[in-house]
This record gives sequence, structure tokens and C-alpha cells, in this order.
Amino acid sequence: MSRSEPVAFTSESVCEGHPDKVCDYVADSILDAYLAQDDRSRVACEALAKHDTVVVAGEITSGASVDREAVTRAAIRDVGYADSTDVFCGDTVQVLQLVTEQAPEIARGVDAAEQGAGDQGLIVGYATSETNELMPVPILLAHRITRQLAEDRKTGRTDWLRPDGKAQVTVTYENGMPVAVSHVLVSAQHLPDVTAVQIRDYVTGTLLPTALGEWFAPTVRVLCNPAGSFIQGGPLVDCGLTGRKNIVDAYGGAAHHGGGALSGKDPSKVDRSAAYFCRNVARQAVKSGLASRVEVQVAYAIGVAEPVSLMVETFGTGDARAVEQLVSGFDFRPAAMIERLGLLRPLYRRTTNYGHFGRPELPWEE
Repeated sequence: MSRSEPVAFTSESVCEGHPDKVCDYVADSILDAYLAQDDRSRVACEALAKHDTVVVAGEITSGASVDREAVTRAAIRDVGYADSTDVFCGDTVQVLQLVTEQAPEIARGVDAAEQGAGDQGLIVGYATSETNELMPVPILLAHRITRQLAEDRKTGRTDWLRPDGKAQVTVTYENGMPVAVSHVLVSAQHLPDVTAVQIRDYVTGTLLPTALGEWFAPTVRVLCNPAGSFIQGGPLVDCGLTGRKNIVDAYGGAAHHGGGALSGKDPSKVDRSAAYFCRNVARQAVKSGLASRVEVQVAYAIGVAEPVSLMVETFGTGDARAVEQLVSGFDFRPAAMIERLGLLRPLYRRTTNYGHFGRPELPWEE
């Protein structure tokens, strides 16, 4: 996005009732339940949801006693699937559990005197000065739309909305900076008796002006439920799976991604803890004024504390050498990252929806 000619860049977000996000929320709810009792719990939890069934699977070693089925049902109800007349409902779904303990060979490396990484992998953190939140405009706005959809549904402001939904925002960049929103796509699940005109009037007259604020203009081209009606949604019609919205969770495609998912993993898994720490470090580099865009990549070997590599990219926006020096002064060992950000707390349900970054209430955004 640093080219001189105008370029269009698009990012998407999904509502908390999207099938994949239902699964992320179940996994993070189970994680939090374990950490609330035992902050040294080792949790790698996955969920799959389809029709009237949820499968909870993974590896968990903990001194805590958690009713995973009860946590799963509560999470589904919290998202909005609480109508007992629906096939997919928190009170009536089948919950199948396929959970074992963490493999002892992994545990030896993670629980060593100097805590090693829970797995190999490369992790990326990113920050940009184009917004106050130090996030790219397209993903920030897409999250605002889906979050507003959920808020309008939960408060009853728009009583025909249902939990599932998506948004997509296209932003025009000139000389590397965002100048205007060109297109917005909103797919909102709704009750059967609502017309397409009612939905569009809500989207263009209420939702987008509220969510986009100063970025909303009459010139924005709006696509609203372009496939037609959207009555059936959620896991009833689409299989959900933990960890399938990695780009939605991160930077909307504006930065590289190491491929590791976030939800359902305790912070010994560097996929999660290092993603948060790299974001925090990139934020500090941008806030220092040394560069306006910073990407930090770190890589690990399983069972080893020290990273095997650390790379910094400033995209020609500042003093690359000074940023590298700043970043190299941080301690990227797992135990140090966990301690610095206070990650042994049950805070992960708060991260599941509307992006893991760019939200000031999260500790890596401070």
C-alpha cells in the first residue's frame, strides 16, 4: 500500500454468530474456565459445530475441574443461539468431547526450568499510524460494522437481526495513505418477515453512518445481502471450526501471517502469546515515531526459549536501523512475554470477536 497510484484494499469481519466464531468462542470460554482455577493450565482446545452438534476436542492438562459441556452451552447462549425452537440452541445441542492430556514430550519442553516454546512456528505483529488504534483502516471499519450489528441485535434496536453476519470494507489508498471508503458489503441474518428494502434502509440509514462515522459518505457503494434473503445461518447451514478466521482475527491481510490460529490456546503456545507480544512491540515502535508502519516477525523451535529468528520490516517509512535496535531490546522468550503482558489470566473470551488487536481494553494494546 505504498505505491503512488491509487490502490483499493479490502478486509472482512464476521459476527460472533458466524459458525467459525461460535467455535472460537467456545474454545476461549473453556480456556478461561481452566485459567480461572489454575493459571498454569495447559489448554489446546478446538471446537466444531454443525446442525445440532458441537464437538469439543484437544489436549488439556490442568489441576482445575471444569464442566466443559456446561461452559460450551453457556457460550452458545451468550452468542445468541438461545431459542429452543431452533435446531442449533445452547440448551439442546449435543456436546461430544474428545479431550486428552497434553503429550508428556511437549510438556517437558514447556515446563522446563526455562520455559520453552509450546511449538515451532513463525509469528507476526504489525502496527500502522494510519489510525489512532494503530490498525489498518479496512479491518478496523469492518470490525466496527459487525460489532454494531451485534449491538443493535442485543439491545433490541433492530429486533429482526439474528446472530450470523459478515461485513467487508474496501478502502482507496493514495501514496500509501487511506483516503476514502469505496465499497461496503454487509450480509446480515434476519427474521423471515423482513423485506430487502427494510434491511437496506437499516444498513444505509443507521448501521453504516454509526459504524463508519466520518468514513461514511454518499459515494460509498453499498452491497446489502447480495445473495438475497439470509434467514438461515449459523452452524445449522454452515460447519464452524476453531481457528478458521486467522486474517479476520489479525490485520485483515495488510500484514503477513504466520498461519497459527489464536483461540483455544493457553499462552504457553507462542502462536498466541508471541502474536500479542509482537503486536505490542510493533505498536511501541510506531508510537516512538521511528517509522509509520512496522512489522515484527519472530520464529521459534519447540521446547526452546530463545527465538531462532527475529525480523523487522518498516516498508521504507522510517529509520529501519533504529527500529531494529528498539525491537532487539525486547525479551521474546515465552516466560518473559507472558509475564510482561500478564497472560496467565482468564481474559481470552474478550479477544474472540471483532479482532484481537486495536482494542484498548486488551493488555497488549496499552
